[in-house]
Amino acid sequence: MRGSDLRMTTVARAAAIAAQLQEECSILIEHYRKKENFPPDVSDGPLVSVPPPSSQLDTRDKLWRLHSALEQCHSLLERAIAKEEEELGGEEKGEYENRRKTVKERLLFLLNHTRELLRAADGSSIFTPSLDGSELDDPATLFQLKWWVYRIFMEVKYWSQTAIAVLQELQSDTAKTPSKLSKRSARR
Repeated sequence: MRGSDLRMTTVARAAAIAAQLQEECSILIEHYRKKENFPPDVSDGPLVSVPPPSSQLDTRDKLWRLHSALEQCHSLLERAIAKEEEELGGEEKGEYENRRKTVKERLLFLLNHTRELLRAADGSSIFTPSLDGSELDDPATLFQLKWWVYRIFMEVKYWSQTAIAVLQELQSDTAKTPSKLSKRSARR
């Protein structure tokens, strides 16, 4: 398989994972929202800190921005799950816990694919900033914990939707432009 074909396959796979993540996250949010009686689509603002979107960014920078956001989402989701299990107990595994686990696994899978795409884009290691200090304090009350978890789920959903758009753009760009590897092979 040529480099550009392999990259197209990875991009297509990542886009499919992002679509599955978005669907699973939507179901999880709806389940959690009903369970906790939260209003639909209400948030206190973003928990993830990345540079603002811009039409000036090239595809690689958009991919880096996406990867950074997904990394932060994964970190937040792991902290939320640990905090929920600590505060609310984690003995019984029901539909909610199974969906939450599925969302976490799909998010990690998508994160690994975006990391692979970034490495393929420039071959260097990836630096992802850590979470900013504003959300590192643990929620003080049970309601704050539940609201924080809900906001994290909303954030994961938002970034999975963003991933779909960025990866579709990357698919389009990859289809139009031969890879660097293909150009080097053609010169020989």
